[in-house]
Amino acid sequence: MATLIAIPVLGMLAILQSSIVSRLPLLHGSSDLIMLAIIAWTLHKKTQTAWQWCIIGGLIANITSAVPFGVPLIGYSMITGITLLLRQRVWQVPILAMFLVTFLGTLITQGITLLSLRLSGSSIPVLESFNLIMLPSVLLNLLLAIPLYVLAGELARWLYPEELEV
Repeated sequence: MATLIAIPVLGMLAILQSSIVSRLPLLHGSSDLIMLAIIAWTLHKKTQTAWQWCIIGGLIANITSAVPFGVPLIGYSMITGITLLLRQRVWQVPILAMFLVTFLGTLITQGITLLSLRLSGSSIPVLESFNLIMLPSVLLNLLLAIPLYVLAGELARWLYPEELEV
């Protein structure tokens, strides 16, 4: 059930991202709602479908973005692996892990996108893209991290209800 619900949830986030959030940039950076939803979903201990959400989100992002095919899926896979590692071994405070993975994840996805565009022949200056795209995207993603973490928690509580002890 949790895997099937990922398709409409991530699809709606992709629609919101491409229609509203991308029209509200900070300098040239914008938020990545799909990445934030994948991180938030993976951080909740009740969830067991993190990799499925990662693959579905990566495929949806491939369809809706203009970057070379596979770039969002590679970035989201790396982020999911880091998030699972933090969730299982290192971190006990999930909201701080949300901030850390959001920061790292934004830099990873933006870095992979920049690398793929440079390999495909675009002459994008690295320092300018860091200052005008990556850092503003980090800020916007950090601002939206808490609301998406709360929404993912509510969805996780709805899909994985706790059994009452009698």
